[in-house]
Amino acid sequence: MIPLPSGLFLRAHRSLLLLTLGALTSLLSFMLPVHAQAPQPVDIRIGLITRQLPPPTVFEFDPVPEDVGLAGGRLAVRDNNTTGQFTGHRYSLEEETLEEGQDAVAAARSLVARGAGFLVVNLPADELLSIADALKGENVVLFNVRAPDDRLRGADCRSNVFHMAPSHAMLTDALAQFLAFKQWRRLFLIVGPQRGDKLYAEAMRRAARKFGLVIAADKPWEFGPLARAKADSPTTAEALVFTRGVDYDIAVVADEAGDFGDYVPFRTADARPVAGTQGLIATTWHPTFEVWGAAQAQSRFQRAADRLMRPLDYQVWMAVRAVGEAVTRNKATDPGEMKKFMSGAGFALPAYKGVSLSFRPWDQQLRQPLLIVQPRFMVSVAPEAGFLHQRTPLDTLGFDQPETACRLQ
Repeated sequence: MIPLPSGLFLRAHRSLLLLTLGALTSLLSFMLPVHAQAPQPVDIRIGLITRQLPPPTVFEFDPVPEDVGLAGGRLAVRDNNTTGQFTGHRYSLEEETLEEGQDAVAAARSLVARGAGFLVVNLPADELLSIADALKGENVVLFNVRAPDDRLRGADCRSNVFHMAPSHAMLTDALAQFLAFKQWRRLFLIVGPQRGDKLYAEAMRRAARKFGLVIAADKPWEFGPLARAKADSPTTAEALVFTRGVDYDIAVVADEAGDFGDYVPFRTADARPVAGTQGLIATTWHPTFEVWGAAQAQSRFQRAADRLMRPLDYQVWMAVRAVGEAVTRNKATDPGEMKKFMSGAGFALPAYKGVSLSFRPWDQQLRQPLLIVQPRFMVSVAPEAGFLHQRTPLDTLGFDQPETACRLQ
């Protein structure tokens, strides 16, 4: 190697050093603004409208928690934000608890004005429809987490409403499948006086025809709220003979208000099980459900809310999680875009049911397995084995596409 003169060596060394420093400076000047201008998370606001519970009676055996539904939404927002910190989304739950007489439509408009593009509605059917119609022209998606009325999935369906709560038809179809599986085909239907009781009873009659069951007797309950009285009274003698002289396999009670359904078990004239709205029931969630990862969800909820998860908690949780899942999968936050995506084949909601859940495009009802449970234990899961469908066995529960009266605009 030929040695360089000292001056030439120093100049070459100085040039190399300056070149290196210049490259480092350029690199730092490129990197520093990226850190300084990191994008802020995109805020996604979800409104939750519910109505304040009436004051409890002097003694209530199993009172409804004051935060029922709310606790499910809060847990779901926490779950959404766990993913959101990696995807650049920040979720918040805006809770609106209505007092008696407070206008639900005004509350919904207020939430939308405050930036909520998704509304979870825990209200009866009429109030849900009022909100849906009032917000028809707004870029807002509604989730029905409470009302089971079949008309909301039929003639009174709305294109801006997705249904997380199962319909009467889904609940009774699930129960009828189990009864058909057990060969308990002759039913004694006992119908309460409330409007919801009559709707449930009509759905049960339809389910019986659908799955080959027979309504051996169909009688109204006329002995008052004996289950609420929690004590014997002079009318019990009449109630005891109410079921006498009928050849049936199982009594099915239609008592959504809980006035008499819990009174019927073990008081029938013959030794017969009781199902329907009390006794053996179909539901979305139960504290003893623990397969497919549900035990982990039960534990997380209990730590967060200091109580067991109820079906309404689960239905609100699914609604809020559906927003998070759609945003994550579709990489968009606009409610209108989310509505199209959730209605399509690309949407799937993991919800501890062994299969991913999706919405029926013809009425926007969430397809989901339903649990058949007694008060302290799970008995089965519907759809039952052997009930097949060309798309998915989940569509054996509720109104299928050829029979729907829903015409979404």
